[in-house]
Amino acid sequence: MKALIIKKPGEAELNTIPEPVASEDNLLLKVRMIGLCGSDLNSFRGKNPLVTFPRIPGHEVAATIVEGSKQNPALAAGVNVTMSPYTSCGKCAACFRKRPKYIAMPAEKLYPANLSIKELCLVEPLTVGFHAAERGRVTERDSVAVFGCGGVGLGAIAASHFRGANTIAIDVDTDKLILAAKAGAKHVINTSRESLHPRLLELTDNRGPDVAIEAVGLPQTFRAAVEEVAFTGRVVYIGYAKEPVAYETRLFVQKEVDIMGSRNALPEDFRQVIRMLEEHRFPVDDAVSSIVPMEEAPDVLRAWSDTPARFTKIMVRLD
Repeated sequence: MKALIIKKPGEAELNTIPEPVASEDNLLLKVRMIGLCGSDLNSFRGKNPLVTFPRIPGHEVAATIVEGSKQNPALAAGVNVTMSPYTSCGKCAACFRKRPKYIAMPAEKLYPANLSIKELCLVEPLTVGFHAAERGRVTERDSVAVFGCGGVGLGAIAASHFRGANTIAIDVDTDKLILAAKAGAKHVINTSRESLHPRLLELTDNRGPDVAIEAVGLPQTFRAAVEEVAFTGRVVYIGYAKEPVAYETRLFVQKEVDIMGSRNALPEDFRQVIRMLEEHRFPVDDAVSSIVPMEEAPDVLRAWSDTPARFTKIMVRLD
C-alpha cells in the first residue's frame, strides 16, 4: 500500500509499504483521512528531536474498521472510528499515576462516534487542548486566557468554552483570532495592535485570568502566562520553548501560582471532544484549511513549510 514517508529533513515522497494484517490483539483498519500537525511540520523541517528518519507522519486518524472485535460489538466491521495514538509501558511513574502515554490494548485506542470522517480526524488534535483545560481545572467560574490560536490553542479555547469559562484568546494573527471567536472565545486580544496587560485586567475585573494556558512555545509567552495570571491562579504549558526561559521567580511565590505541564491526552479527553463535536459546538469547516489527496501530500508539506501562514489544519484524504 502507499504511504507518505519523510525520507530526511525537507524531503517527502509516496512509497509502497507492506499491508498490515489483523491479529488477536489488533483490529485491521482502513485509514480514511489523516491530519497533519505542527509536530509533523517540525519533523519535515528536521526540528523534532524525538524523530528519526525515514518517518511516516500522521497520528490524527479517521478510519473504518475492516475486521472487527469479537469482544466489543461497538467495534464491528464497517464502523468509523478515531483513535488514540499514545502508547505506554505500564510500569513508569506516569502509568502508575494513570497518565499513561499509551493505552494497553489496541481496541481501547479506538473511539467510534456519530461523526463525519473530517470530524473524526479533528478529534485527536483537539484532545490536546482539552487535556490542558483539565490539567488547569477550568470551571464555569473561571476566566481563561489562551496564548496562541493554532490547532492546539484552538482546542484549549474550545475546551474552556465547553466548560463554561469566560475564554480569552490571544494571538498576533487576525484570521486566527476570528476562528478562535467561532470556537468559543468570548474576547480576543491581538497583541500586535493592543497592549496585553491592561486589556486582560479590563476583561477580568482587574484580577487577571484565573487560568493561563500557553500554546505558543516562545520565551515571551511563557513569561507572560506567569506575569498575567491572577494571584492563586493556574498556569498550564502545552507549548515548549526551543531555548531557556528566564523568569522573575518572585511571582511564583508572591502569587502562589500552580504551574503545570500538559502533554497528549487521556481517554476522557477523547470522549469530551467527541461529545462536543456531536453537539455541533465547534466550527469544523472553518478550522480545516486544506483537504488534499494522498498524491498531493508531499507537495502540501513543502508548501506548508515554505508558507506556514497560508494554512491552519491540513488533512490528507486516503480514499
